[in-house]
Amino acid sequence: MSIDVNNESGTEVDEQAILDIARYALARMRIHPLSELSVIVVDAAAMEQLHIQWMDLPGPTDVMSFPMDELRPPSKDEEEPPQGLLGDIVLCPEVAEKQGAEAPTRHSMDEELQLLTVHGVLHLLGYDHEEPDEKAEMFGLQAAIVDGWRAEKGLTGPSPAPTVS
Repeated sequence: MSIDVNNESGTEVDEQAILDIARYALARMRIHPLSELSVIVVDAAAMEQLHIQWMDLPGPTDVMSFPMDELRPPSKDEEEPPQGLLGDIVLCPEVAEKQGAEAPTRHSMDEELQLLTVHGVLHLLGYDHEEPDEKAEMFGLQAAIVDGWRAEKGLTGPSPAPTVS
């Protein structure tokens, strides 16, 4: 799996954890090991520009996903998933820090960025949360991936509750 993490935000973030959880999520979703992903960490001003340009919404957001080859998890009867370019995930640590502090299970900015990375991966793979049933499926999968990664890393304490909308 080729995953690039590029921090352009000026904020110190745990880039290795972002890389690790992205790799874990893609393996768990059975994405081809030669697929490529880019994660870019930007400041609030850059995120706001992207949010306005692509969503026509004001202010910065927490995470945005830009799919490329529209890869999807393979079905149970597919032996070999296709490889390709997954796309880009853009994260904003300033928004992540605020969300983590305001979450019911208060958690750090880095924990929120890990959650948002998984959220972004799922969006790249075609998951959405516009409808209640889609939201239940996506957020359930998101929690299972974050919990599985945290258990594998031996991290203790409650997993971050979903704060993305």
